[in-house]
Amino acid sequence: MLIQLSIRDIVLIDRLDLALGVGLTVLTGETGAGKSILLDAFALALGARGDGSLVRAGQPQGQVTAAFDLASDHGVRQLARANDLVVEGDLILRRTQMADGRTRAFVNDQPVSVQVLREIGAALVEIHGQHDDRALVDGTRHRALIDAFGGLGKEVSLVRESYTTWRAVRAELAVEEARVAKARADADYLRHAHAELGKLAPLPGEEEELASKRSGMMQAEKVTAELREAHEALAGQHAPTPELSGVMRRLERRAAQAPELIEPSVKALDQAIEALEVAAQTIEQALRDARFDPRELERTEERLFALRAAARKYAKPVDALAALAEKFAGDLASLDAGEARLIQLAKDEKGAGARFAAAAAALSAARKTAAAQLDKAVNKELAPLKLERATFSTQLEADAEAAGPEGIDRVEFWVRTNPGTRPGPLMKIASGGELARFMLALKVALADRGSAPTLVFDEIDTGVGGAVADAIGQRLKQLAARVQVLAVTHAPQVAARAGGHFQIAKDVADKGKRVATRITPLAPIARREEIARMLSGANVTEEARAAAGKLLAGAG
Repeated sequence: MLIQLSIRDIVLIDRLDLALGVGLTVLTGETGAGKSILLDAFALALGARGDGSLVRAGQPQGQVTAAFDLASDHGVRQLARANDLVVEGDLILRRTQMADGRTRAFVNDQPVSVQVLREIGAALVEIHGQHDDRALVDGTRHRALIDAFGGLGKEVSLVRESYTTWRAVRAELAVEEARVAKARADADYLRHAHAELGKLAPLPGEEEELASKRSGMMQAEKVTAELREAHEALAGQHAPTPELSGVMRRLERRAAQAPELIEPSVKALDQAIEALEVAAQTIEQALRDARFDPRELERTEERLFALRAAARKYAKPVDALAALAEKFAGDLASLDAGEARLIQLAKDEKGAGARFAAAAAALSAARKTAAAQLDKAVNKELAPLKLERATFSTQLEADAEAAGPEGIDRVEFWVRTNPGTRPGPLMKIASGGELARFMLALKVALADRGSAPTLVFDEIDTGVGGAVADAIGQRLKQLAARVQVLAVTHAPQVAARAGGHFQIAKDVADKGKRVATRITPLAPIARREEIARMLSGANVTEEARAAAGKLLAGAG
């Protein structure tokens, strides 16, 4: 609940520190005393639109701070933590309004965006009045109120979970369908390419090996003729070896006659003959090494050309063709697996959709039951609030095409203010005063379900008096037994039922130089005097004081 409201330099309020308690608290005062200023300042702290005109004249900035005492497990704390805020102890909202129109927002002295402040503020406080209808404008809010009234939290959670699962499977199915569709479109190409590369069977490093082999064979073909000629010269018909051998033998026979002359020559000839024989043997080996089958060269060239043609076709290096073949094989296997997975995902999507549909249908049925009970409870409250000719109804339309995380239902509150007239949406049919009373009846029926911890009612008793005003007071007090209620009122019957009472009045400040709005907590005697003023006007009579005392006594 709201425990402290502090305002600095906002319009006519220079300094205000307001301590608030549980139950029903009323604020009263003459018209123009500044009640709307107080509510505008409070709304600023809750994230309402800022305006430089709110800053008190002559001041560079104004500031509003609202402190709330909340349970440690309150949902607002979870909301704050979701926005990376530390929220131990009291939750303190602060808004600084600059005279130039700029604003700054803080939660527990941590800077936040106005959007975050507004989101947190909406979960803490609801302001209802003849011209403040935020809680009734949005149809999704109506649905949330039905869920809160019916205690359908578990059912709603189940629908959300099943919807999230369904959407996730649908998204996965859509991705797989797109992938398989593309694979199907490429399937003929994949099969042809896979077959072609499979037949070719390229190997890593094969191009370099074939190119080297081909080059060797082509070079061998060029040098073979010269090798044969050299071999013919060394070992052919006109080879020098036989003649040299004959000469060497003749010299050997003469060696005894002149050994010192012949032996060196014989030795030299022997070395020459041996060298010629080695040369001939080497050339013979070279000829054997150079010998190749021309058909082998043809086969090598055909293989090399086939590999290079495939490389050009698939725009890949020859050495990457083997990996490409493996990729095509994998793509084809993936296509086959994708078809099977597609079938399974389709089954999963159908099952998830059926589970969501069942959960949503069950929630829709529970909502219809809760809506009928809410209608009965609200209509029971209308007669005492001078709406005895009106009827309240909940329009609930189940539409599977509008499926979402909250189910399949469109919910809207309708009213008929007079018999014989056509019912219609609450926001379009009810007048300002009627709207506030419908909201009060709705809040009483809901009690503390689906409600912010603090409710503010701004002059919802305008235009009524007597028994109707007393009925409004009774219901505000009844509501305040469950949530904190602040009411700006002109009705003494409402004011008499409050547990706390503040008077709003204008006062002269700075030695008559300006007017300031003051808010004063009223003690019992002052409170009776204020209620007497509300009964009789500016001139308070003894009869009014007596009537005020009677109201206070009866309200207790």
